[in-house]
Amino acid sequence: MQIKFKLNGKVVQDDVAPDMMLLEYVRSQGCFSVKRGCETANCGLCTVLLDGKPVLSCSTLAVRADGKEVITLEGMRKEAEEFGGFLADEGAEQCGFCSPGFIMNVLAMEKELDDPTEEEIKQYLAGNLCRCTGYMGQLRAIKKYLHGKKVNV
Repeated sequence: MQIKFKLNGKVVQDDVAPDMMLLEYVRSQGCFSVKRGCETANCGLCTVLLDGKPVLSCSTLAVRADGKEVITLEGMRKEAEEFGGFLADEGAEQCGFCSPGFIMNVLAMEKELDDPTEEEIKQYLAGNLCRCTGYMGQLRAIKKYLHGKKVNV
């Protein structure tokens, strides 16, 4: 099937198998921040933004991207580096394997939720699994990041 969409601001057009997952396609285009973790849509490692909303690319067909915009961590490098600094400052950046999907969700949450409570943050990020941390450092980093954004507005 023929697809055409924007990937990190660049128009891509390709012929893909009808059952090809978006995860496979974006990785074939050099977007290696999108990772395969559980392959059951439970870990969040494969999160990308599809028209601005976080989706799990391991369970999204590539043909669903046709006519849309897909953004991976490679397309949000500046924002990701900024938030990544907050993770490091709070000791929440350990092995880093889960970080790309986690960061994509935090950046999407920042745009979607206005001044979220701690409970709203936890609910929004419930699908992101990390085997290294107890999530407390990540939660502190998110709160400080969002507070810093609010103060600087």
